This record gives sequence, structure tokens and C-alpha cells, in this order.
Amino acid sequence: MNAVLAEARRIVVKVGSSLVTNEGRGLDEQAIGEWSRQLAALARDGREVIMVSSGAIAEGMKRLGWTTRPHEIDKLQAAAAVGQMGLAQMYETKLREQGMGSAQVLLTHADLSNRERYLNARTTLLTLLGLQVVPVINENDTVVNDEIKFGDNDTLGALVANLVEADLLVILTDQKGLYSADPRKDANAQFIREAKAGDAALEQMAGGAGSSIGKGGMITKVLAAKRAAGSGASTVIAWGRETDCLLRLAKGEIIGTLLVAPTQKSQARKRWIADHLQLRGAVMVDDGAVPKLRDEGKSLLPIGMTGVDGDFSRGDVIAVRDPSGAEIARGLANYAAAEARLLCRKPSSEIEKLLGYVAEPEMIHRTNLVVTRQG
Repeated sequence: MNAVLAEARRIVVKVGSSLVTNEGRGLDEQAIGEWSRQLAALARDGREVIMVSSGAIAEGMKRLGWTTRPHEIDKLQAAAAVGQMGLAQMYETKLREQGMGSAQVLLTHADLSNRERYLNARTTLLTLLGLQVVPVINENDTVVNDEIKFGDNDTLGALVANLVEADLLVILTDQKGLYSADPRKDANAQFIREAKAGDAALEQMAGGAGSSIGKGGMITKVLAAKRAAGSGASTVIAWGRETDCLLRLAKGEIIGTLLVAPTQKSQARKRWIADHLQLRGAVMVDDGAVPKLRDEGKSLLPIGMTGVDGDFSRGDVIAVRDPSGAEIARGLANYAAAEARLLCRKPSSEIEKLLGYVAEPEMIHRTNLVVTRQG
């Protein structure tokens, strides 16, 4: 029995479009019924469960008679609007048959990039769990655009796991799990039973694009596991049609691939900072600042900055890049981009002379800084 699985009390389950819609042929009533039965059983066992479900666009395509996923944003939004009706109704029906209440929650990245909306979303989800209601979450594709989209529901599943501080993220897919190479192309591909979430080798193993119905692939699942691990949630990638998959996982049986997270839980504020998908800009730092930020937990001082990129405001989340251009951290800027440019390579004692005021002696205080790349 695996303790990581058996001891998970708060579980986020994500299912992909190809599973939910039976490869685009329409909502799979039997499969959704099976997942709903297992979710209800877990809830009765004292677990808290959240479903992140793809399928709105695929269901909308089917209802509209489209066989190929459109590229135009307006058509994708129209398909999502049509499909969302059926998707929510199906989950509501199947969960009600199991004696469970359900709630539809539609999110965009903008909902999580604003601190107040982030906390509102978290409070709503935790309240629903306390009421023994199963939240069914999807990206709000009817209003989303490139600026506020998650990109895929694997990422959304990981962000929800971080948002509610889940113990486990289960990504149900149309493959058995993660292999060392694409088993459809390489007969020597080895199945990965267990690994450490965030291991760079996993990203090299993961394949590319997914099906013609969904947007994800194995790489998005590996990256989602890495993101979920940031808040202490382990991830399972498993075949969605495996018999009693969720119930067996909850008993500690390893099904599919288990990607184990570090045991520590991130502070909610730093998790919010780390979860930003779109950053407003970046500051570049010298070689001396890198170990102080990355290894010693120091604040970023203006004297260590060598350049500024973008047009950000005070309070925006920005990246911190090393001399090679790689992101090593991100945090809340104490000064706007135009001000930061004036402060580069200057000691904190000169801030007032340069700007006419002092907000903080640091560009990013250590309590608002998250290391994103270790040495």
C-alpha cells in the first residue's frame, strides 16, 4: 500500500476531452456515471473531491456538427457555450443519482492572477467541499482569450490542486501512464511506475501533441505534476477507464504513474505568486545576486539588477532572470518598470535621491519572492 495515495484526504481529479466525449462522439454517459459513482464513494469515505473536466468544446463541436476543432477564437467560444450546457447537466444528473450535490465552477487565469479573486475562488471551493458538494470545474472558454487562458485543463487541474492545497492530483487520460518514450512509436519504451515530480528527465520522456479532440499531451501532464508538486500535491497519471481507478488509488494501490511531490506545503501567498502563468515583465540580475536569491533566501536589492524588461506596475508579479536569461525566481515588484530602470546597479541608499521617495529598500522582498529554479 502506498501511503501517499492512501492518506490523501483532498483529491482533485482531472479528465480529458477524449475520455469525456468518447473521442469526440459525444458525452460518454456511462464513463461520467462511473466517475461520479467513485467520487460519491470517496466523499462518503470522508475524502474531499473536486472534478476538473474537459469536454465542453468537444461536446459543442458534436452538437454543432463540426468534425475538426476550429482555430478561430469566436468559434471555439461558441462551441464551448453550446457544450457547457450538456456537460454540466450530465455531471449534475450522474452525481445526483449517487446522492451527491454538484456545482459548476468556471475559471480563467485572470480569476487566479488577482489576489482577491484568488481568495474568493478558494473560499467558494472550500465552502462547497464543506457542504458535501462536488465542484465540477472547467476553464471558462466562452470568455477566455490568449491573455487569460490556462492553455489546457492539465494546467488548470494543477492550479486547482494548489488553490485548495490538495493532497493528490489524479489526471485521467487515454493512456496507461508515462513511458520513457512514445510506446506507439518505440517498442522498447519502458513504463514509469513511480518517479519524482519535477524531475527534468520526465519532460524529455513526455511526448508532444495529444488527440485531435483535446489540446494536451503527456508533456502537459508532466508539467502539471511539477506545478502541483510546488504546493505539496503528488500526481497520478492513469487510464481513465481502469475499473474502480479512483477507489483503488484511495486504498493505496499504484495505478498508472505516480509522481511524488516533496512533502512540504507552500505558503498560500507564495503559491499564488508561483502560479502566475502570465508575467508583466522581468528584471535581470548579476552573477552575485543569483546565489543570494536562490540559495540564501535573500531579498532582491536594486544594486544586483542589471536590466529591466516589460512595462509593469508596483505590485505586479515579475520574473527574475539570471545573466543567461533563465528565470530563477519571481515575485511582487516594489517599483514600476520605469522606476526600476533608474535603480539598476544603484545602492538602496540612493533610491530617494533617484525617485524622490522610498517605497521599500528592496526591489522584491524575500517574503514576496519564490525561487522557481534551483541550482
